[in-house]
Amino acid sequence: MAKKIKVNAYDDLRSSLTDAIAYERGETVDLRVTEIPAPPKPMKPKEIRQIRESLNASQEIFAHFLCVSPKAVQSWEQGTRHPQAATLKLLDIAKKNPAALVSGDRPKMHARSKTPR
Repeated sequence: MAKKIKVNAYDDLRSSLTDAIAYERGETVDLRVTEIPAPPKPMKPKEIRQIRESLNASQEIFAHFLCVSPKAVQSWEQGTRHPQAATLKLLDIAKKNPAALVSGDRPKMHARSKTPR
């Protein structure tokens, strides 16, 4: 049978709070600290269009790069809808480094349907 370990939750909590207070005071404490980045800022339709144009991509190709529908890109550029946080993060990366969004060649277009393959 496994050994039971006696856990005193109060002592653990007290120790953790003491460490947190010391950290806030600027004292050296052996803690793991994780900073969560701020959410991406909203982009104006003009900014989204400029990013797409910097890639020399049509709305359809740009939508393919972002894994969204061409209608979504069209509505962002017209200002009727706004990209979600994950897409804003990708757009922010593309704004700083357009090549990061495009890995390799552009998708080949099928002659009839004009959809990326």
